Amino acid sequence: QVELVESGGGLVQAGGSLRLSCVARGATFIRYAMGWFRQAPGKEREFVASIEKNGDSTRYADSVKDRFTISRDNAKNTVLLQMNSLKPEDTAVYSCAGEFEGSGSSRPIDYDFWGQGTQVTVSS
Repeated sequence: QVELVESGGGLVQAGGSLRLSCVARGATFIRYAMGWFRQAPGKEREFVASIEKNGDSTRYADSVKDRFTISRDNAKNTVLLQMNSLKPEDTAVYSCAGEFEGSGSSRPIDYDFWGQGTQVTVSS
């Protein structure tokens, strides 16, 4: 049983920063590419960022490029999402996901395991 647990969400003013953390339990973490997705009320889930198994390659949605940074610590089974210069439109539930033997797809359907999500609210 693989479990992904996110933390670090909260309420922040526009222009502020948050760092999300996702810890994987019960998995051989190094075999998973990891991704962050978000879903705002009334909208579909959308890709935010992903990172390959060894952390050598990352991918970002255009809407967060140059503001968000994804990283991973394989020794701690953890993937992080540093979010800077936050905007009200970044408000959503953010979830991490694991893609077994993947390369960090931007498609939710390619991911095998999902966390419950953490709420990020950016006030204007």
